[in-house]
Amino acid sequence: MAWRGHLSRSVKELRFLYCQTSPASLPAREFVHRNYKDLKTLNPKLPILIRETSGVEPQLWARYDMGVERYVRLEGLTEPQINKALEELVKAGGIF
Repeated sequence: MAWRGHLSRSVKELRFLYCQTSPASLPAREFVHRNYKDLKTLNPKLPILIRETSGVEPQLWARYDMGVERYVRLEGLTEPQINKALEELVKAGGIF
């Protein structure tokens, strides 16, 4: 998972959106709880935003250069699948 240390080379901002109470958002909440510290330690200057909003479907957004944004819906994904989705968003930014 060396790519985790290179997030800030291709991604300018990460945003996690999820509901505080929804069962559909549980894997996203757990992913953030378990991985935020590691991601932030490896990428201290990268803004990682957590947006908890009632009733929203879980999503992961990445902002790249020139304001380009891409997102992945996280509903129904497990934590390993969320990790894979994050890796794909990083790769979409062109560092690999």
